[in-house]
Amino acid sequence: MDRLPHHMDRVKLVGLDFGSTTSSALVASARLGLNCATGRMEFGCPEIVYRPEPVFTPFDGQRIRLDAVAELMDGWLREAAISRDEIFGGGAIVTGLAARQDNARELAALIETTIGDAVVATADDPRLESWLSFMGSCAGLSRARPGQTILNLDIGGGTTNPALGRDGNVLATGCCFIGARHLRFEPGTYRLTGASEFGNALLDGLAIGKRVGGTLSTAEVMKAVDFYIQGLEAIVAGDASFFASDLGRLVEQVPFASESNGPPHAITFSGGVGELVYAAASGQPLPTQTFYGDLGADLAQGILASKILSRDLRSCVPEYRGRATVQGLTLHSTEVSGTTLFLPTPTLLPLRDLPVVASVTGAADRAALDAALRLAGNSGRGACLQLVWDEAMPSLEQIRRFGADLSAAMLCMPSPGMAPLVLLTTANAGKAIGNYATSWQQVHKNLIVIDEIPDRSAQFVNLGRPRHGVVPVSFYGLTSPQGDAP
Repeated sequence: MDRLPHHMDRVKLVGLDFGSTTSSALVASARLGLNCATGRMEFGCPEIVYRPEPVFTPFDGQRIRLDAVAELMDGWLREAAISRDEIFGGGAIVTGLAARQDNARELAALIETTIGDAVVATADDPRLESWLSFMGSCAGLSRARPGQTILNLDIGGGTTNPALGRDGNVLATGCCFIGARHLRFEPGTYRLTGASEFGNALLDGLAIGKRVGGTLSTAEVMKAVDFYIQGLEAIVAGDASFFASDLGRLVEQVPFASESNGPPHAITFSGGVGELVYAAASGQPLPTQTFYGDLGADLAQGILASKILSRDLRSCVPEYRGRATVQGLTLHSTEVSGTTLFLPTPTLLPLRDLPVVASVTGAADRAALDAALRLAGNSGRGACLQLVWDEAMPSLEQIRRFGADLSAAMLCMPSPGMAPLVLLTTANAGKAIGNYATSWQQVHKNLIVIDEIPDRSAQFVNLGRPRHGVVPVSFYGLTSPQGDAP
């Protein structure tokens, strides 16, 4: 395994975002090394080295044009002068209406094949998109305002992804089908050329008797925009009654439940519509009517006209306005392990799509470990446990006790073949935990212990190949703080 040089090494991170309207790419370079304050391995001093303009996501009816996407990815990597083998981490995500197309899973597989094992590719993962958008848009702003809650609304072509955060940490996420591209128009007009299932439901629910080929009046367009603005205002106000109506229930994908007590949240925006809002707030003209063939400009105008939604547009402005998801994917979707790994067989990596079956504490008793390993044993491709310690470095006695209990539990667990069991621990003690759990590799299980990984509420994890003595780890399928799956 490569060892980390004494000086900090620079690695390449890649983010790809395939959305309802546009697709974006971002390539960053970051230093990989020890944080002198925390002693943890992390990315530092990130620099954006390639950021092309977004392009329209290539659709063909109800399918995504995979050949066109392949050409896009090849072109992005070529222009960025980066090869697949150079990619250390990052992420790729298929969102909004793109994630609901007939071949969205095929697109995810294409991304994995093209980009490599270090990057997670996932379709329709709304809580992850909300989390990434917050981190990419306003994590820095949130940390700079300690104690202030910030509600970020990531508004694109197919969805609005709210995320509430404080001190740089996300507290709540959600998703609803409020977006600019559910109704598609001939640019410059309101002649309807296409509609999603939610777009047609919106036309029916608002008693707008038009279908593809018809032309909406200005009043009918405003009726649709007003419905969306009411939905956004309901999210800000924590008003669940909006989503209790027949039409509201239809557009709510993942309920958003934010804190309602305390001072009002500061409001920020991201996504394509957010980019238009901030541009207009700074004095730039909005695009002309249906310039992009959708309601993006109309929705931005509605936000600007709302006293509730526009109240913080000039006083709370995130550093990155607009393409927050791809920013979050590139810089925040990958964690870096410590260097005291228990990895007897490095060729077991990479591992993709391992279910995170349980989270246990360092004080877990034998019964808790037995229950967790029964769940792990039911996964034929392997499974992952998260091990959370109260201390950054538990005592040797604590490690011995936990290792002995884990060893006994592993001997009793159902074992389909030699499926790997991955332990992600917050402590800087991966090698010690692994050695005690396997009696210095006398217990023949494919145990891997990856150390110094923060506790993350997620359903699945990907582990990349070891590089420079560390392992990149990506989570997806984020869950709520209460652990409910999306």
